[in-house]
Amino acid sequence: MAIVKDNILMQLVRGSLGKQITIYERNGQIIMAKKRGPSKKKPTQKQLEARHKMAIASMRAHMMLEDPQIKAYYQSLAGPGQNAYNMAVKDAYRSPEVQNIRLEKEEVVVTAQNEFRVAEVEVRVIDAEGVITESGRAFLGRNGVDWYYKAAALPAGGKVIVVAKSLPGNSTIKELLLT
Repeated sequence: MAIVKDNILMQLVRGSLGKQITIYERNGQIIMAKKRGPSKKKPTQKQLEARHKMAIASMRAHMMLEDPQIKAYYQSLAGPGQNAYNMAVKDAYRSPEVQNIRLEKEEVVVTAQNEFRVAEVEVRVIDAEGVITESGRAFLGRNGVDWYYKAAALPAGGKVIVVAKSLPGNSTIKELLLT
């Protein structure tokens, strides 16, 4: 590996020269190195899981981009050098985060966020015996982060289960025990 300094020609060149040399920039420095080939090591379990997760995210992105409105939404979020597909894969790779569940009288307030947007929040109220007494969709509040669900009753000893879903369909489940 060689670090190139004060060379006008190399300031403009990036990429590979045949199968011998690769020229790239890292942390503001231009680097010339021997071209790397594919790894001969077996992938680890974590690498295989990451590849599988990326393959699923890619498939979901392709399906979502068939809808012109969703494609326009992702395109509006794309920065320089990015496109709607890049944004859709990024969204499909991550699940939304349920940050907080709180009770305000007979209302369940869920704080859920995603880098892009949370598509829906479903709330299930379960009694002490484990029977679902009610369930339904929460409604997004004005702040764009809190979701509100008006419960008929919140039985003591039961629990509230919240499922937050992103646009691609990733979901996160969180529960709150009722005392």
